[in-house]
Amino acid sequence: MIIKNSEYVTSSTTLAQCPNDMFSEVAFIGRSNVGKSSLINYLCSSAKLVKTSKNPGKTITINHFIIKTDNQTHVNKAKFYLVDLPGYGYAKKSGATRSFWGEFIGQYLTMRKELKLVFVLIDASIPTQKLDIEFLTWLIHKKVNYSIIFTKVDKVRLRELNTNIAHFQQKLKTLDKSPIKYHQYSNVSKLSKESLFENIEEYL
Repeated sequence: MIIKNSEYVTSSTTLAQCPNDMFSEVAFIGRSNVGKSSLINYLCSSAKLVKTSKNPGKTITINHFIIKTDNQTHVNKAKFYLVDLPGYGYAKKSGATRSFWGEFIGQYLTMRKELKLVFVLIDASIPTQKLDIEFLTWLIHKKVNYSIIFTKVDKVRLRELNTNIAHFQQKLKTLDKSPIKYHQYSNVSKLSKESLFENIEEYL
């Protein structure tokens, strides 16, 4: 897969506001400030497609970007939506706001028929976080297709990085016995787009 073009389409705060043209969707989610915006921009080869910020919690809507690829064998495979979801776990949001977002995002993840795959971004520069495990436990319980992307892999020494990743994988394996696909990304070393695009193509 080669991305030929990517464009912002819409931002939504209800399922009814999401696009209704039936294109498949691949979503990205993670704790606030995990590097989601930078990753999406890298995948789409566009530095300004998604706004980046050093302040967590900036994404407060479900954002759809239409992706046009080089796959011309089927019209629905030549286009799909990349979906930028709000980060979870930012403490400065009010309780009411967190509750609304939790319900809203939960509805999208479980009721959106066009959603084929969710990439969960995990900060590999720090030890396994309870909030990430809680979210993945919920995702597994709801039978949502997911893969893991470890971010910030250049922020710590290799030994610490490997320890953090191994501990996370061990923890997740106790929750999900099925094969799990893992990817790595950093703002410095980037990652292999091919392996991630292959992962996406499996579900489109």
